[in-house]
Formats: sequence, C-alpha cells, structure tokens
Amino acid sequence: MNRKIKLIRSKEAQTGAGDEIGIVSRKADTHFSGLGIFFMIICFLISMGCAYLAQYLKLSDLLTLVIVVFWALLGAIFLYSLRVARPWEKAVVLRLGKFHGLSGPGIFWLMPVIDTVTIWIDQRVMVTPFSAEKTLTKDTVPVNVDAVLFWVIWDAEKAALEVEDYQQAIAWASQTALREIIGQMTLADILVGRAKMDSDLQKIIDERTTPWGITVQSVEIRDVIIPPDLEDSMSRQAQAERERQARVILGESEKQIASSFAEAAESYIDNPTALHLRAMNMLFEGMKQKGAMVIVPSSAVDTMNLGAMSGLVSLATNNATGSGEKPAE
Repeated sequence: MNRKIKLIRSKEAQTGAGDEIGIVSRKADTHFSGLGIFFMIICFLISMGCAYLAQYLKLSDLLTLVIVVFWALLGAIFLYSLRVARPWEKAVVLRLGKFHGLSGPGIFWLMPVIDTVTIWIDQRVMVTPFSAEKTLTKDTVPVNVDAVLFWVIWDAEKAALEVEDYQQAIAWASQTALREIIGQMTLADILVGRAKMDSDLQKIIDERTTPWGITVQSVEIRDVIIPPDLEDSMSRQAQAERERQARVILGESEKQIASSFAEAAESYIDNPTALHLRAMNMLFEGMKQKGAMVIVPSSAVDTMNLGAMSGLVSLATNNATGSGEKPAE
C-alpha cells in the first residue's frame, strides 16, 4: 500500500491565486437509519415502563436504575450500530483503528465501541469544474481556460486510505494538468484542437488519480478566453482574409467572363450580319426604358452604318418640320 498522501495548501493556494476550482464540501453524515431510531424509541418507552412498574412493585432503587440503564443502553446500541447506506454509497469501516472492510449499500451492523465509519464514499459520477487563468501558451499568449471533469470512484478503499481528501486532490491535479497542457500548445492549437486537448487532459489526470482508486471518464473544455486586444487583431485579420478571398473570386469571375467574350468574338468574326443583329438587339434592350440614354462607340456606329441611318432620319424630321407636316412615324 502506498504511503498516504496528505494535501497541504499554502495561504496563496487557499485564496485561489487567480484560478477557480469547484470543490464539493463533504458534510458529516451519521446515516442514522429510521429502523434504528424506531428501536431506540421502543427501548426508551420500555425503560420508562420498567421504571414505573418498579415503583409500583416497590423494588429497590438500585434494581430500578439497572433496568432503566440497560434498556437505555440497548436503545443507544440500536441507534449507533444499525446503519443504512444509500444505493450509491460505500461505508469505510475501521475496527480498533484498522481497516475492516466496506459496507453497503443497504442495512449493515456496526460493533458498538470498536467499529467506526470514517467516511461515506459516493460512487456516482462526480463533476468538478476547474479553470486556469492568465496561463501562457507556447507562443506566450495569456489565456483563460474553463473546463469540467467527469470522474468516478472505482475503488472506495483506495479513495479513503490513499489520499486525505480525494475531491480536493483531484481538483488540484486537474488544474495543474490543465496548466501543463496549455504551456505545451500554441494558441491556434488550443482554439482548433479542443478534442486533442480533452484527450491529453484525460490521460494525464487519469494517470495521477488511478492510485487513489479514481478513474476519469471525460474532460471537456468549456471556454477559451483570449485578451481583448488580441481578439480585435484576430478579428481584423479574419476580415482581411475574407476581403482577399472576395477579390480572388472576383478576379476568377472576370477571367471566366473574358474567356466567354473571346469565344463569342470568334463566333462573330466570320458572320458580320449576326454581329449587326446582336448589336441592334443590345441597343433595343438598352432603350426600352423611358428616358434611357445609350452611349455607342463611333467605331460601332460606322460598322453598323448607324450614322447614315440617323442622318436620313434627322433630314426627314427637319423637312417635315419646315413644311408644317407631322413626320411619319
């Protein structure tokens, strides 16, 4: 059996030193059973009845005292010795200062005076929150990390005999392991590699708590808080990256559009009539809206003979205006 570990904390550690650990306080619980209390009350009533009967029979005071004390002691024995453990509990029983065994769940009997129950072990899954504040990462960035630990006692004897307070011990072991993991990882790894961080933490803590009869089921990182200035810088960096990606996408789109125009030009190069029809259709689509103005390059006007057509229209309009006739539409 390994030497008993005693947890000693300095004054700075008791104040927390900037870190938070969720420790469940263990309150004294005698686990008196209702059955034991019932038998004690019965013995007390019997002792009162015996005292009244002794006075009625005019027995000696010494005999009366002996009868009353006997029934009172019997009631006290029932109250002390008859214990009940809940379904998830184990009672660590010491006999004359030595480990005798584990009792429970259910009703069990203690030998008066020589047997004592030192601790009740809860074998349900326990939850312990813990955190590390302003801990430097591998790239010297101070971060605050909150985590939660799920653990269970698989050996109640070791948990009672190998460590003074297993709840505080596992809480402090979890915090030191968290600080150790943070110091070995960069900020980027912490932010994107929480699953690996959880696995490493579980392995380290489980190695430390196995000798105490405790196994770690899982560790989960709840939150990672970085300094506000660094958070703003990362936000600006992410925004710049998004803008860069948007410009790259726009450039790729322009490249695809230019390629499509090049293919269309190859189609029109040997067919000027189709090009003229396409140009006229584009002008028509552009001038369908009322008040629309379309600017056409002079080269396009010459190519499609739009200059001569517009001149003839203008001459006809002027002649119609001079003669006072409405131009034909």
